[in-house]
Amino acid sequence: MKALSKGLLEFPILNTSIDDKCETIAYKSFHNIGIAVDTPNGLLVPNVKNVEKLSIQEISKNIQRLQELGRSGKLTVKDLTGGTISISLLVFIGGVSGVPLILPPEVAIISMGRIQKLPRFDKDDNVIKTHMINFTWTADHRIVDGATVARCSNLMKKYLENPELIMMDL
Repeated sequence: MKALSKGLLEFPILNTSIDDKCETIAYKSFHNIGIAVDTPNGLLVPNVKNVEKLSIQEISKNIQRLQELGRSGKLTVKDLTGGTISISLLVFIGGVSGVPLILPPEVAIISMGRIQKLPRFDKDDNVIKTHMINFTWTADHRIVDGATVARCSNLMKKYLENPELIMMDL
């Protein structure tokens, strides 16, 4: 979630909404990042408010709180509204990849699968074990182009592979 927030700072078009007539794009200065929660009543998407201002520990506590509220059926309207972009974590149900659906008025969503150990070749053509995770994005192409999504995804990859880069800014 923090890696996505850092990406939104560089690619703010992903953190926007569009009005019903498709005439006005609203840029959000805050990152209220939704996270899919599997509840007894189905999948719900509460959001962690102001992720750009939170530490990784604070984000983790917020996610745990939202998951507990979801499991007990106690999510509030405030928890479920005001999202600016969402993450669907297939890892919680064992998935590797999927096509996420945008939750309007958001213009983008990322789906992240579980980490897999896969063989890859190093620079000398030796087979090595790597840890891979699939990102799948869906974006409203009236607002966002695929190159922007790919650049944000690559930046997130950089942060996830080098978490010290995130820590330096906290």
